[in-house]
Amino acid sequence: MTSKERVLTALAGQAPDRVPINYFGNAGIERRLKNHFGLAEDDNEGLARALQVDFRALHPPYCGPKLHADIPERNVLVDEWGIHRTWIEHASGGYWDYCDFPLQNATEAEVAEWPLPSPDDYDYTGVRERCVRWSEFGVYTGGAGTPDIINGNGMLRTMEQTLVDLFTDDPAGLRLMRRRAEIQLEILRRTLEAARGGIDFIWLGEDLGTQIGPTISLELYRRQLRPVHQLFVDLAKSFGLPVMIHSCGSSSWAFEDFIAMGINAVDTLQPEAANMAPAYLKARFGGRLAFHGCISTAGPVAYGTVDEVQAYCRNTLEIMKPGGGYCFAPTHALQDNSPTENVLAMYATARDAGWY
Repeated sequence: MTSKERVLTALAGQAPDRVPINYFGNAGIERRLKNHFGLAEDDNEGLARALQVDFRALHPPYCGPKLHADIPERNVLVDEWGIHRTWIEHASGGYWDYCDFPLQNATEAEVAEWPLPSPDDYDYTGVRERCVRWSEFGVYTGGAGTPDIINGNGMLRTMEQTLVDLFTDDPAGLRLMRRRAEIQLEILRRTLEAARGGIDFIWLGEDLGTQIGPTISLELYRRQLRPVHQLFVDLAKSFGLPVMIHSCGSSSWAFEDFIAMGINAVDTLQPEAANMAPAYLKARFGGRLAFHGCISTAGPVAYGTVDEVQAYCRNTLEIMKPGGGYCFAPTHALQDNSPTENVLAMYATARDAGWY
């Protein structure tokens, strides 16, 4: 099979020739992998081919005006949505983490006036060309940040205030949710139109779980988030495309709703979180949802030996492969503390043991 055929077969809940493979990594491990393969620092395509990744992400670049000023004296970068990020070092690398939360105390009127990008500010002219260039791969648009209401609003209003907004119907928080979603939905629509059939599926995201249970109740999900998510699912279906949704933590409590909404696949699947073990997911939802993830970034890949990584990945494949509907991927971006040899062993195992 081509990578495209492999991905689409798995997302349809069936068995391809080999389990599709995907990759996400933080800056530190990505730099080490590129050095290992003798690749240039910016050669992302070369790394994807070296790991035999079957997926490709397509996003139209922002080309509009600078809506929010950076704060160089504090090393704070501000994107077109007004989200503030600063570099935070940790023991094995670092992150651009969120800070300042400029809309934390904003009123509805202030949220309504907050500069946000227009769908006109994105460049769709190269979308079709990239679809053609990647015609052998499973191409998607969207991602874990689409619409990502809890995190996306939280980056501007804090996580605490965002959860309060959803529970209390705070007008400011709900106005921000609607404004962001409307823009993202239109960007997605224009991207699909520009692709002219070259995009294979839509990726959505909403982090709904902690490690021990749900972040919000099912009732609150259905009242506030599900109607917005349904708009994106309906758009995908209007183009005849399957939908995958990312959710970190213990999120299987929402999977029945995902199925009812028309979502085809779920991503992340952190096995250490409550009710997220591969065997539990396969037994309860196999045949009704496809799965993408399951390879923990906080388990043997980070802390084990090469032999332990190989055994862990083989065991996951043995659970998730039967009947099809599984895509091999890390549960999040591979972290900087993952030894290079462990990551190489992870992908070698997928390539060797992923065949049907």
